[in-house]
Parts: sequence; structure tokens; C-alpha cells
Amino acid sequence: MVILGIDPGYAIVGYGVIRAQRGRYQPLEHGAVVTKAGEDFNRRLEVIYDSLTKVMNQWKPDAAAIEKLYFQNNQKTAIGVAEARGVILLAAQKAGIEVFEYTPLQVKMAVTGYGQALKPQVMEMTRRLLCLKEMPKPDDTADALAMAICHGQAAGSALRRNLLKRTDCFK
Repeated sequence: MVILGIDPGYAIVGYGVIRAQRGRYQPLEHGAVVTKAGEDFNRRLEVIYDSLTKVMNQWKPDAAAIEKLYFQNNQKTAIGVAEARGVILLAAQKAGIEVFEYTPLQVKMAVTGYGQALKPQVMEMTRRLLCLKEMPKPDDTADALAMAICHGQAAGSALRRNLLKRTDCFK
């Protein structure tokens, strides 16, 4: 199964494409879409859409895993990220890719086995699970790879795949 993990944002969108097979993970591509701070916001959304569409068309992932949004503080940032996330979801829909949403807690549990793991612990386990020499930068890219691993864990077995098809308990 080829999985595209996405860490949504509008300044930086991290992405990671992995192959998940029998509990093992192989990195295929990872990177970040970076938009310019002073640029028109609509143009930034277009850059995100075009860049991720290119990745989706190249790898044709079986699924996309994206972080479920929650915000506590800055409403202005929340709206911008939500708009960028909408563009990302549209790109996946147009490419025919099913999208699964995961909370940070679910990602931490899937990658480290501990829901209260700190960011460096999640990053180190992501690096190890993907057999990478170094953790990809920026952090958004590493977060996207962890998101992809989370979906690989959630969808790894035939039973889990059937549950994913029958319910939305993993969304």
C-alpha cells in the first residue's frame, strides 16, 4: 500500500510518501511545499494544490493521511490552515484518493506506542521505522511521514482494512 502523509499548513505543507507492506515501511519521497509569506494568499493556496497534485499524480497513493485539525489559540492562523487543508482535500478528491484523518494522539500511539510521547521521540521513531540516516527537515516533513506510518498501522491488517471500509471509526 502506498500512503501519502500530509502535515497541513499554508506556509509549509509537509508531505511524505511511503510504501507499507507487512508491518514494514519504505520511504518513497518526502519534502515540503513552502509558500512565500508576502505572497497573495490565493496564490499560496494554488501553489499548495499544484504541488501536491503533482506528488499525487506521480505516486498514485492508495490512501492519504492528514492531521485532524484542532486549535486552541490563534484564530487567524486556524482559518488559514483550514483553507489550505480544504485545498489539500480537494486535490486528493480530484485524484481519487481516499483521505483518513488522525489526531496527534493517534499518531503518537501508532509511531511510539505512547500517547504522551514528545515530538523528538516521535521523530526518532519515525526515522527508525523508515531506516533513514537523518530525520528529514523541516519538522513538517517528519510529521507527514509519521502521519503516513500512522495510517500504515491503522490499515495494516485485513481486519483493519475491512473495518476502515465499514465504519469511519478511524477517521
